[in-house]
Amino acid sequence: MAATIESLSRSADEEAEWALRRDMAAVFRVAARLGWNEHIGNHNSLMLPGSATRFLINPRGYLFQELRASDLIVCDLEGRVLQGRGELRKVAFHIHARIHLQNPAAACVVHVHPRWLTALSLLRDAELALSHHNNLLLNDRIVYDREGDEPVHVNEEGDRIARLMGEKSVMVMRGHGVTVVGPTVHDAFDECYIAERTAMYQMTAMQTGQPLHRLPEGLRRHHHGPWGEKLDARLHLDAWHRILGREEPDYAQ
Repeated sequence: MAATIESLSRSADEEAEWALRRDMAAVFRVAARLGWNEHIGNHNSLMLPGSATRFLINPRGYLFQELRASDLIVCDLEGRVLQGRGELRKVAFHIHARIHLQNPAAACVVHVHPRWLTALSLLRDAELALSHHNNLLLNDRIVYDREGDEPVHVNEEGDRIARLMGEKSVMVMRGHGVTVVGPTVHDAFDECYIAERTAMYQMTAMQTGQPLHRLPEGLRRHHHGPWGEKLDARLHLDAWHRILGREEPDYAQ
């Protein structure tokens, strides 16, 4: 009987991991469609439930648009590949592992270079204005890294990034891109999606040369909990699963 229970438990754990792999693969495919990634660079990672040391991440050398659920590798916080084929890119280790290590609440880490947030990161002292309704929720959740002038090659730089992130969920990294964290895949994905859209609205408005309208400070939402508590993050990712299931079904393999 004990052996039967153990077997069933392993099966349930494996199915739970596979569901997370499908979520991650969906995010990679959607990010590719939206032009978020830098050729074969950029990485998304997810701590596996029930483990304080093991996380899923994309292996070095794959385009986002070709990644499948089964392609993701399992690594530990020391950078060792424990499961799957491929290697962990060093810059991914220095950013992702250090954030996971210092902030257990950051179960999912999305690090990408989307057009509009990356453009914002290139402007001196630029921040998201309090101009769009999205800003009322987003702006208190964002931190701006104004010191990251060099690529991340050592743990010390990853630790600095993790400390700066603190309890925030979005980091606009100067001259680099964006890192978004959340307790789930859908929380991190949807917040990144909304942050990029909001940056797009602002950067487009700024091109007119007209001053941005500023919303009243009193309308800020002051929400620091999971993003999905305020927006339909899970439903958003589920909708993409349906689209990908019809148009790119191999993502879930």
